[in-house]
Amino acid sequence: MFLPSFRFARTNVKVLSRRFIQAQAAEKQAFLKPIESHPGVWGLALNRPQSKNAISVALLQQLRECLETVLYDKSVRVLILHSTAAGSFCAGADLIERRSMTQVQVNKFLADLRDALGKLEALPMPTIAAIDGPALGGGLEMSLACDLRVAGHDVTKIGLPETGLGIIPGAGGTQRVTRIIGPSRAKDLIFTARSLTASQALDWGLVNYVSDPDSTGFHRALTLADTMTRNAPLALRAAKQAVSRSEDLALEAGLDFERATYETLLKTEDRLEALSAFKEKRKPLFKGE
Repeated sequence: MFLPSFRFARTNVKVLSRRFIQAQAAEKQAFLKPIESHPGVWGLALNRPQSKNAISVALLQQLRECLETVLYDKSVRVLILHSTAAGSFCAGADLIERRSMTQVQVNKFLADLRDALGKLEALPMPTIAAIDGPALGGGLEMSLACDLRVAGHDVTKIGLPETGLGIIPGAGGTQRVTRIIGPSRAKDLIFTARSLTASQALDWGLVNYVSDPDSTGFHRALTLADTMTRNAPLALRAAKQAVSRSEDLALEAGLDFERATYETLLKTEDRLEALSAFKEKRKPLFKGE
């Protein structure tokens, strides 16, 4: 009788622990969570559904904490930035909260936002923004700090509306969008303050994929992440580093950096596993070692 009771108690502890973690996550405005049905894929969830995930001081602080945590977690092979609520992504800064802030507080918020998006961009693993609703201003800027962007087919508001509010994009929008779609289209997007639909954003090169009509941006992002996690984690990180540095280096220096990065992978366990798997005509089992 004791053993079954013990097992029952242990099961209850696990259930209660899981519920406690879920309850804590529900109270957070930004949190990390593994996508259990997709090994190696984690979500960085934005969780202010009542305001379409407008960036508040609290959300920004919790986002920064998540980025600090995931930076050192080698079990995360791909990170998807997404909303917990259907039909949402991030509508930009919380303008209602902004009205009550002093100029000093605004300056700190902007500095913290720049720092957070810089850390998001610099994460070592591939990152995907799953855009299932308005991505405006700071929300689009957040997605631009990810490696890839996937939009839901029915999204109609993707843009940088700041000039219509008397300002300009202030969290990297003028810089990152120009690097992604080129200066001419970046000027068009910013000067007109227009909003693009998902299909228009795809045509402009602002997003990389659009979901099928019977799916969502998040589910399309999961499919994309799965194609990445089949590959060697160390190679993914090395490839991201080499590609990201290409913008800052002259061609010859970039080629030298690529070769140096390539050399670090030759003696890894994953490289040896890939060679063995090829010889044995089977799929490799990568461990990130």
